[in-house]
Amino acid sequence: MRTIRFLLQKEFRQIFRNRSILAMVIVMPIMQLLILPLAANYEVKNINIAVIDNDHSSYSQKLITKITSSGYFKLTGYCFSFKQAYRLIETDTADLILEIPHDFERNLIRENEQKLFVAVNAINGTKANLGSVYLLNIIQDFNAEIRLQFIQPVRFNPQPVIDITSSNWYNPMLDYHVFMVPGILAVLVTMVGGFLTALNIVKEKEVGTIEQINVTPIKKYHFILGKLIPFWILGNVVFTLGLLVAWLVYGIVPVGSLFLLYGFIAVYLLAVSGFGLLISTFCESQQQAMFVMFFFIMIFILMGGLFTSIDSMPEWAKTVTKFNLVSYLIEIMRMIILKGSSFKNIVPQLGVIAVFALVFNGWAIFNYKKTS
Repeated sequence: MRTIRFLLQKEFRQIFRNRSILAMVIVMPIMQLLILPLAANYEVKNINIAVIDNDHSSYSQKLITKITSSGYFKLTGYCFSFKQAYRLIETDTADLILEIPHDFERNLIRENEQKLFVAVNAINGTKANLGSVYLLNIIQDFNAEIRLQFIQPVRFNPQPVIDITSSNWYNPMLDYHVFMVPGILAVLVTMVGGFLTALNIVKEKEVGTIEQINVTPIKKYHFILGKLIPFWILGNVVFTLGLLVAWLVYGIVPVGSLFLLYGFIAVYLLAVSGFGLLISTFCESQQQAMFVMFFFIMIFILMGGLFTSIDSMPEWAKTVTKFNLVSYLIEIMRMIILKGSSFKNIVPQLGVIAVFALVFNGWAIFNYKKTS
């Protein structure tokens, strides 16, 4: 313990002397947690639409007004031909084209049916898919309003009617901040715990102090623990600051136990810091360690369930996510903070993370070459 205490004093002095590390640990996560949830929005708005109104009737004007007043669409072109509207798509001025045919109102009244033409710019698949769905729902709603004007409701409906009443659990207002903030906080904790530890041992190699440490009677596990514990503490500090920002800015208060949440974070930081130290033992420079860690962090984030649901991934990707540390933390953060899950609900994920922590740290100790 006395040896580890001296190593910790050395590490903390180096950390507090380096202002860039303090900025990365304190300022950067807070700024990212304030900005990223505002940009990571699943709701698509301001979809540019071009309209070709060949009917110029009261019904076509009502439909156009209903579309533009929905809050999702912005009329960027009122064209007289499809060729003219198509140029707006080619120049990225419009995302959708709606063409209203001739005799739109007359056919609705006389024939009780009419067809509309919709062309979608599908370069941005997400925006195209959601935009077409929004437009279809608005047209269906408009169609229901028109039918009510001509169909006299009977006293008794001859067909059975099923009424569906839905309730939104854990996020009643469907606020995307409630869903995104815990996931983004999980990524920030991973970046601090993983990146800084990955740069630690190689920094000793670059400045030459690793040779002085190698000739001392310090054990390998003493050295690894001395590198691990400071950033484990800093990871908990980042997590605490993140919870404060989530509470003060977004009004998110954990429904579950804070003690359980910190307990899982403690084990998780051991795993991700051990992973960073393992990378650091293989690399010879900070630049090399940074690129290797960046490679893994990108995979962790994109395949961690933050932006894309793991259930919608192909089977091979689901298998890869079983080895993704971030996917477990994002799942547990949402379970405890939003659902209020108890200890028995997180035992499987906690067991997997504990195994990762033992493997990565044990491997880092074994791989660290110490000469005496």
